[in-house]
Amino acid sequence: MKGPKVNINGEIFSPEDAKISVFDHGLLYGDGVFEGIRFYNGRIFKFDEHINRLDESARHIILKLPSSLDEIKQETIKTIKATGMENGYIRLIVTRGIGTLGISPYTCPKAQLIIIVDTISLYPEKLYKTGMEIITVPTQRNMSEAVSPRVKSLNYLNNVLAKIEAVNSGFEEAIMLNKYGFVAECTGDNIFIVKNRKVMTPPAYMGALEGITRNTVMEIATEMEVKMNISVKQRVMSRHDVFSSDECFLTGTAAEVIPVTKVDGRPIGTGEVGEITETLRKAFIELTQTTGTPINQ
Repeated sequence: MKGPKVNINGEIFSPEDAKISVFDHGLLYGDGVFEGIRFYNGRIFKFDEHINRLDESARHIILKLPSSLDEIKQETIKTIKATGMENGYIRLIVTRGIGTLGISPYTCPKAQLIIIVDTISLYPEKLYKTGMEIITVPTQRNMSEAVSPRVKSLNYLNNVLAKIEAVNSGFEEAIMLNKYGFVAECTGDNIFIVKNRKVMTPPAYMGALEGITRNTVMEIATEMEVKMNISVKQRVMSRHDVFSSDECFLTGTAAEVIPVTKVDGRPIGTGEVGEITETLRKAFIELTQTTGTPINQ
C-alpha cells in the first residue's frame, strides 16, 4: 500500500506499526543525529551532501554509524520506493541505540538507523508570496562549546524553546542570537539579508548550522553575480543589519526559500518581497525540479 513508510534497521513498517524501544538513548537523552532531505520528481536533492553531513555530525558526537554511507543511501532509496511517492520528505535518524537508563553512551552496543518518508509543510503557502513577519526571541542559540549548532543532533530543545516563544507571540518563526548578541539563525532555518545588492548570511561559527539549502542558495547567487549585479558573502551581522536591510529571506530543507518582509515590527526594505529574493527562490525551485540522485537507477 502506498503512503508514508518507516524503515527501522532495514525493516519497513507503516507509521502506525513502527516502534522503537523506550530504552533507546535517542529517546531518553536526545543522543543521536539526523538529516532532513527532500526528493522531487523522483530525484533526491543534494543526497550526497546530506549523507556526508550526517557522517560529520556522527563523528562529532563519537557515534559509529550502524551501516556504511552507501548502505544508508540504499536503505533510503528502498524506503522511498516503498511509499510509491515521487515528491516528499525524508527524515534520516541515527540514534545511539538501546542501552540502560544511565547516561553513559557506552551501554549502547549498536546504533539504530531509522528512515521516515512522508510529506512536510513548514509554513503556509501564502507566506511564500506575501513574505513572513518574524521576531527576535530571548532564547539564545547554543554555544559551540556546549552543543555545537553545526551538529544536527536529536537534542533540538534549544530550537524548540525559541519556537515556543515565537508561536506564543503570534509568529511562525524567530531569529535566535548568539551569546554575543549577533544573529545566528532562526529556529529551523538559516537567515539571509540583502543590502545594496550584497547577499549576506552569518558564518557557521556564529552559531548557525551550515545548511545544505543555505550553501546551495549561495552557489546560485554566486553564479548570478554578473548577470544580476550582486555579490555574495558570509558576514557577522547584528539586528541593526537585519532591520536596515533591503531584503531578507530564510532557507532550509523543509522551508526551501521563503521571504521575510517584517522583523520585530520593522518593515524590511519596501515591506514587500524583494526582487533578488524572488529571483533566487525561483532559481532554487528550478534546481530542485531538475537535479538530484534518481530513485530509480
